[in-house]
Amino acid sequence: MAEVIEGGIAASGFVAHTLISRFVDHMPYYRQATINARSGVHTPRSTLASITGQAGAALEPLHEAHRRFILSCAVLHADETPVALLDPGAGKTRRAYVWAYARSWHDKVPGVIYEFCPGRGAQYPLAFLGGRGRHGRRWSGTLLTDRYGAYETVVDPRLYPDRLGAACAAHARRNFEELTHDGTSVVGLEAVRRFARIYGVEAQLKELSDDERRAQRQQLARPLWEELKHWLQLERRLVADGGPTAKAIDYTLGHWAALTRHLDDGAVAIDNNHLERQIKPWAMGRKAWMFVGSELAGQRAAIVMSLVQSARLNGHDPWAYLRDVLQRLPTQRASQIEDLLPHRWQPASDARP
Repeated sequence: MAEVIEGGIAASGFVAHTLISRFVDHMPYYRQATINARSGVHTPRSTLASITGQAGAALEPLHEAHRRFILSCAVLHADETPVALLDPGAGKTRRAYVWAYARSWHDKVPGVIYEFCPGRGAQYPLAFLGGRGRHGRRWSGTLLTDRYGAYETVVDPRLYPDRLGAACAAHARRNFEELTHDGTSVVGLEAVRRFARIYGVEAQLKELSDDERRAQRQQLARPLWEELKHWLQLERRLVADGGPTAKAIDYTLGHWAALTRHLDDGAVAIDNNHLERQIKPWAMGRKAWMFVGSELAGQRAAIVMSLVQSARLNGHDPWAYLRDVLQRLPTQRASQIEDLLPHRWQPASDARP
């Protein structure tokens, strides 16, 4: 039987076990090696790293098909998180980034994809979404993010008139929540109360269709947002420049169009919390395995994590998914590679003949 690692002794089940231990259970290779040794299996860290790298390379065509699926959504969440990258020449680590993109929280078919990049500049999301080279046509739609400046370039209307930017309401609310920590900020407490009313409306609309959600937002949520804006404008006149209260108000009013973008499009979520949850596995992982050994290793990790995390979003057991995919991948026709995508996957025993 063909195996995903040609000429090796590691079968698909063990390869899947190694990947899941690393990227779901966040177990560094030295701990995996110790656990495997209890069963009489000698797997040095270099062997486990090699298995992970080869599996990541084999999964690259599937990852590319997954990227096309993610970018077929007209509404995307985007965010980034730092990861330590080993710099052998300097004898220390330097900061790299994992960029994450997810289909809308309101999309019926979920999915997330990660890209490992050496930096945090706008060139990375521009390249990923821009359609240059092997990535095909340029993405267009609404991008929901925090207000990090790199994303402003991505949705610049002068360069990309077919893109819109949406802002995360949770970030705006968080600024006011920070004012309430000592319980003395009247503005902070009132702003949090007003955001709670807005979120209370939003909680009732999750199961609606996009058109129904938009109609309900227009009727129920828009008046609350307009009241919030008017109140913030009045309070701003009473607050001295430069303080935390002024900054919280200025942030909200300064990004008002993007913060209320969801009112006019039912497919747009009110905040970016959905993607922040998909980034948490990277935060947990970097605490366990500390750093990525090379850019190539980071890219391979992003491939595996994209597929595994999307499998979890679609309700699959990540080990069962990965084992089956790795077993079928060597003989899967290129024209049928999309059958192995997390949102389309069926176990081999359940798949149609």
